Order: sequence, then structure tokens, then C-alpha cells
Amino acid sequence: MDIIARKSACRGYNVLFPIGFDAFGLPTENYAIKNHIHPAVVTERNIANFTNQLKMLGFGFDWDRVVDTTDPKYYKWTQWIFLQLFKKGLAYKTTMPVNWCTSCKCVLANEEVVNGVCERCGSEVIRKEKSQWMLAITKYAQRLIDDLDGVDYIERVKIQQRNWIGRSTGAEVTFKTTCGDDIVVYTTRPDTLFGATYMVLAPEHKYVKAWQDKLTNWDEVSAYVEEAAHKSDFERSELDKEKTGVKLEGVRAINPVNGKEIPIFISDYVLVTYGTGAIMAVPAHDDRDWEFAKKFGCEIVEVVKGGDIEKGAFTLKDDTGIMVNSGFLDGLTVKEAIPVMKKWLTEQGLGHEKVNYKLRDWVFSRQRYWGEPIPLVNCPKCGWVPLPESELPLVLPKVDSYEPTDDGESPLSKMTDWVNTTCPCCGGPAKRETDTMPQWAGSSWYFLRYMDPHNDDALVSKEAEDYWGPVDWYNGGMEHTTLHLLYSRFWHKFLYDIGVVHTPEPYAKRTSHGMILGEGGIKMSKSRGNVVNPNDIVDQYGADTMRMYIMFIGDFEKAVIWSNEAVKGCKRFLDRCWGLMDIASDDTAISAKNEAIIHKTIKKVTEDIDQLKMNTAIAAMMTMVNEFYSTVSPRAIWAASPAAQPVRAAHR
Repeated sequence: MDIIARKSACRGYNVLFPIGFDAFGLPTENYAIKNHIHPAVVTERNIANFTNQLKMLGFGFDWDRVVDTTDPKYYKWTQWIFLQLFKKGLAYKTTMPVNWCTSCKCVLANEEVVNGVCERCGSEVIRKEKSQWMLAITKYAQRLIDDLDGVDYIERVKIQQRNWIGRSTGAEVTFKTTCGDDIVVYTTRPDTLFGATYMVLAPEHKYVKAWQDKLTNWDEVSAYVEEAAHKSDFERSELDKEKTGVKLEGVRAINPVNGKEIPIFISDYVLVTYGTGAIMAVPAHDDRDWEFAKKFGCEIVEVVKGGDIEKGAFTLKDDTGIMVNSGFLDGLTVKEAIPVMKKWLTEQGLGHEKVNYKLRDWVFSRQRYWGEPIPLVNCPKCGWVPLPESELPLVLPKVDSYEPTDDGESPLSKMTDWVNTTCPCCGGPAKRETDTMPQWAGSSWYFLRYMDPHNDDALVSKEAEDYWGPVDWYNGGMEHTTLHLLYSRFWHKFLYDIGVVHTPEPYAKRTSHGMILGEGGIKMSKSRGNVVNPNDIVDQYGADTMRMYIMFIGDFEKAVIWSNEAVKGCKRFLDRCWGLMDIASDDTAISAKNEAIIHKTIKKVTEDIDQLKMNTAIAAMMTMVNEFYSTVSPRAIWAASPAAQPVRAAHR
């Protein structure tokens, strides 16, 4: 993006190209704990080192606008935004099953669990009941989808955002039980209700414990619940995993369309965080339900004609499927039957149409030290009370011990002098919230602070935001598509709603870069010893070579493999460019024999930069330089410059 910024400035634009440090969170804290260095000291050292490296490489950042998310002058406004969310009812505390990292000893958002392990440390993630602060991002789900149509994002970014939010339309249906309780399920296939032959609850469903005295096999049920707690949502929702479960002996459900009693199971493939935590199972027309029914001997009833349910589920739901064994739906196509069943359920008071989202509310608290303090106090009389804005920032206190506690509570909970305070509302004794914000808090709005970094009276002035906003071009890794990009869009929309910003979207354009892998195609990591230190490359070849090679290494959007040999090739090319000075004449005009290649290269490079095709732009310049040398006698070249060998201009 440094190239884009420089090119834009050369074309007369007023360019804001800032840099900052998102420095709170687990990576710093885990390093600090491992090496017994306070995270504040680690952060200060790392920022100094990164700053030196970035300046060494000659990046054209505006160093007067640097932000640091751990600076109290910065996180004052992170806390201010949280208070506005709280006052609008978008920040709330609830007890819920959460992802718990067994190593980091903290709660993780769903987006931070990758392939069943902690994104940061790679340790096992289990499910655990904890009281957590949540942000109601789901209230913005539809806007987060709809507004993608108005921004210039690459298509795969839009697809990932839509898939993560996961909008679906269906119906909520109420099933009675033999013990008098109602089980509500969400289904996208209400047309198949006549084929629902059993139900499945998530192991964490509230009725499982509530029915303990009614279940004759409680020990078996309890053991399964405990086993499921050690699996992540990712593991539990894998389509090809073996189906497991336990039948609830003593309670049965009643199918609302035909009045038949059907068994109820618990199984870990049903998630309490999706839908209602309960499903109606239609094994004839759902692959997972069919596999489960075959294993546990459940009835399989065909209600959509067109397949062989003895061999597998028939899942087509277009006009090729005709309803059978479905009473008033018989003879209709699936497409026709769905609205008819929705209407019938509504008329009978048994259900209603429903839009559902896979997106869950954002788990926004961590039981760790290195994060923004949450500016709330808990009063026995007044409940949760926000600090007056005049008291912000609530500064993170200095501590000697910042390691996670064995009881899962924040290290701040042990600081009684800091915890015990007075209620801003009634003046009585109260306790501060000891959880801290997640590492995504400060990064959800920092692009706004770049516009007005030294403002003590507002997170950004109206004048600065009107002038600079929205961000014209945001480039980032694909790994942030369901993290930073989603979270920052949500916060920006909220700030738009309360009048802080003037656009509903923070970024007009979003592109993504690929990852540079170590030699051999393996991800770089210190543990593997394959990390490339830019200092070493600059010491050996110079900053220009380092900058050029990063752009020449391959397709900007794809993963590429580092090659020390290719670095040398870029150095040779730059030497040849330098050597042109010695063979060029003093005439400022373009020679006729070079005019065509020069104009062709200018056109190619201009177009390629705008399309982030830096590698082919450099290849075009290599071709041009080789063409220059071809017009000069070999004797003149050898006499003038040692860098005489031609550089191959093939791009990768």
C-alpha cells in the first residue's frame, strides 16, 4: 500500500497513510508470562523495534499520527464507545456456554477458535459456563449483509462475510412434551414436519438439567454432557464425524402436525448457540439425521418423493420433490409446500415464520490482565452502573502478578484496593468489573483516530471525519475477514447511528493480500526457525532490495514462498538500474529507439499498480531495462558498470 500511497500523492491527492500499534491482548500477554517481563515493557520494546524496522525500510507513513491502543489517551475513547453501547442496550452481561482456552485460561469468541483449537496458542478449547459481557452484533446482522452491496470489496471477502453471518429463512415450531414443557425449534424445512420422527437437544440445553428427576438414565446423560463440554463447536459440527448421543428415557416430544409421540435425544452435533439449541429430526431428508437414525434405530418416514430412503436421505428441495405422507401437503412440490406449512403453523398457533442468523453476539470480556478495563461498577442496589465519562480513562492498574488465576477470574480481581469503589449513582459501596476487553476492541475504530489523533475532547472531530472519512482503501489479510473487518463494520455502524460518523460503512474499498511462507512452503514461525528478519536482508542487500522483492515475489492476493536466491536477483536488477547512469547520455530527450518501450512500460506499470499487480509491473520494468542495455555496445556496458548480466523478467 506504500506504493499506492506514493502514486496517489504524485497524482496530486492529499494522502493519509498512517501506522499504529494494536498492542493489547493475548499475544503480548502470553509472551510476557513466558519470559517474565511485564506486558507494558514488552509492548514498549516491540513498538520501538517495529518503528525502527519500518523506518529502515523507508515506508512513507505519517509518523505524526501514530496510535497505540494501550495508551490511556487512546483507550479512553475505546471505553467511551463501550459506554455508549451499554447505554443503548447493546452491551449486556449473561451466563452462557463459552469457548475456554485451557492454556490461555480465558474466553474466546467463536472467531478465535480455529479447527477446534485456540487461534493464538493452538491449545485445546473446551465449553464452559461463565458470566460474560456480550455485544449485540446480531442486531446489526441484516445491515451487515445488505450494506455489502454498496462497497467495493473483492468478491471472496463479501462471500466470507455473508457466509459467516449466515442468514436463513424458515419457521419456529413449538413441540409439546409429555412433561408439559414446550420445545421450540427453528427449521428451514417446515414442509417436512410430518417426517419428524425424533428430536435432538444440545447437551447444554436448559431442559436437560431441568428434567434430571424425570430421566431414568440420568447417569448416562450426565456423562455425555461432560464429554461434550470438551469439544469445540468446530469439532461438534463437522459433517463427517461419527454421530453420538443419548436417548432421554422418561420424556418424549409430541409432533405438532400429527400428534405422535417421538423420542428425544441429546447429541453434540446440535449447538446451543445456534437457533434454539434443539432440532426436529427428519431422517428421510437430512443426511446427518439419517445417519443418526440408522445408528440409534429411529423411524424413517418419507415425506418427499424422489429418492431411496433405505440408501440415504433425499435432500433435494426444488420442484422435483413431491410431498407424500404429509396430509394437506400431499401432491405439492417442496417449493409450494413451505409457505403453505408456515401459514398453517401460524393459524394453529404452533409456530411462525422466522429469519435466523448463524452469527452470534460477540463475547466481549476476557479474564486476563492486558486489556482495556471495562468502565462499569457493580452496585448491590443499582446493578451495573457506568462510570461518568469525566472519569475516563479508567486506567489499567500496574500489577506485579499478571498471570491468569487458577479459578478463571481476572488477575485484577485480586487487587481489592482497586476493585472496591463507590457507586456513581447512589454513593454506596460497589465493585469494579475485573474482566478486560478483548484484543479486538481497540482495533475496531482506530482508523477513525488516525484522522484526528491528538484530539482530547472527542475520538474524532466532525471536521476531520467529514474530510477524511470513509477510508478509501483498506487492505488486509483474509484471516481478518470474520474478525477485524466484521467487528469494525459493526462498531462503525453504531457510531453512525449515534451521529459520530457520517457514513454507514468504514471502508469504501477492501482488498486482501496473501501470506509469505517460509522456504519449503511452510508458515513462518519462530518455533520452526524459518522467520525472515528484515534487518538481516537490509544489512546484506539494502532496503530497496527488500522492498522490491516483497512486491516481486508473486501474486499479491495469493500465498507465496520466500526465496533467498530470488532476493539476490532483485539486488542484481537494482544494480543494473544504477548502472544505467554510467551509460546514459546527457541528452534529456527520449531516444527514438527507446520511445516505444518507455511508453509501453509507463502504461503497463500505471495499470498494474492500480490493480495491485506489482510483480508484473516490476517484470515490465526489467524488460525495459534489458531493452536499454540491448541498444548499447557490450564493450560500453562492461566498461561503465559491473552489473552487466541481464535480469530475467519472468514474473511469478
